[in-house]
Amino acid sequence: MRRKIPSTTALVCFEAAARHESFTKAAHELALTQGAVCRQIGGLEAFLNVELFRRSRRGVKLTEAGLSYSRQVSAQLDAVERDTLSVMRQQGANVIELAVVPTFGTQWLLPRLKGFQQRHPEVTVNLTNRTRPFLFADTPFDAAIYFGDADWSGTQSHRLMSENPMPVCSPALLEGQGELDARRLGELPLLQQTTRPYAWRQWFDSLGMSIEGDMTGPRYELFSMLAQAAMHEMGVALIPPFLIQHELQQGRLVVANRHALASDKAYYLMIPERKVESASLRAFRDWLVAEAQLYVTQHAAE
Repeated sequence: MRRKIPSTTALVCFEAAARHESFTKAAHELALTQGAVCRQIGGLEAFLNVELFRRSRRGVKLTEAGLSYSRQVSAQLDAVERDTLSVMRQQGANVIELAVVPTFGTQWLLPRLKGFQQRHPEVTVNLTNRTRPFLFADTPFDAAIYFGDADWSGTQSHRLMSENPMPVCSPALLEGQGELDARRLGELPLLQQTTRPYAWRQWFDSLGMSIEGDMTGPRYELFSMLAQAAMHEMGVALIPPFLIQHELQQGRLVVANRHALASDKAYYLMIPERKVESASLRAFRDWLVAEAQLYVTQHAAE
C-alpha cells in the first residue's frame, strides 16, 4: 500500500522556507528559483489540504498549522540526515554504537579506550550518553554500559565493577578537621543523586544510624554534577572514588569519611542476544571485562 507521504523535495523546500520565513531565502539556500520553491510548497499545501503560509505583499508568515508541521518536519529531516551520515561513515568499517552512563564513560572508559583502539584499529567505538535502560530494538545501539542489577530483558550481561561510593566534599567544608564521623556528616548539606535517591539513607543504615533529612538536599542526575557541586562547597556527595580520581589527587575533593557503601548493584556491559555473535562486540567485551578485572584487582586494597 502506498504511504501517505509528500515528496522529499517538497518537505525540504518547506523546511527551508519555514526556517527563513522567506521563499526567496529558501530558494537561495537550495540553489533553486523562487518559483520552484513556491510550486513545491503549493503542491505540499494541496497534498495536505492545509494552508502552511499566509502570503502578503510584505512576504510570508507561517500559520499555526505550518509552525507545528515545520517543527515535526525539521526533526524528521534531521533524523534522516543523521541516519544517512551514519550509514556513510560505517561503509567498510566495524562500528560499535555504545550507550554508556555519562560519568563512567568520561572518567573511566575513555581514558582506557585508546588501548582497545590500538589492539583493534579496524573497530570504531561510538559513545552516547544514556542513564537508564531502554529497548535495544528501538535504538541503533549495539551494547550498553549501565549501573543496575543486570535485569534487562533480551540481553547478555557482563559484570564490570561495583561502585562503593564514599562521602566526599571540598576541603574547605571540613575546616581543617580531617575526616568527619557519620553524625557530623548528617548535619551538613547532603547532595542527592536523581538515579540513586536512597543512597544517603542506605549509607547511614549501613552504620546502624537513622538521620533526619537524609533524603533532602539538591538533586543532580550525574556524578559529574555532584562532584562540581561538592567542589563548590555546596555540601557532601556520595561518589565512587574511581570516578573522581583527578579531583582527589589534586585536592579539589577530599574523602570526608572512609566508610564505603556496598551495593548489590554494579556496572554491567549489556549486549542484546541478537548481537552476541558479533566479532567486534566479542573483542570489545573481552577487552572491557579484562580492563575492569585489572582495575578491581589493583585497587582491592584501597
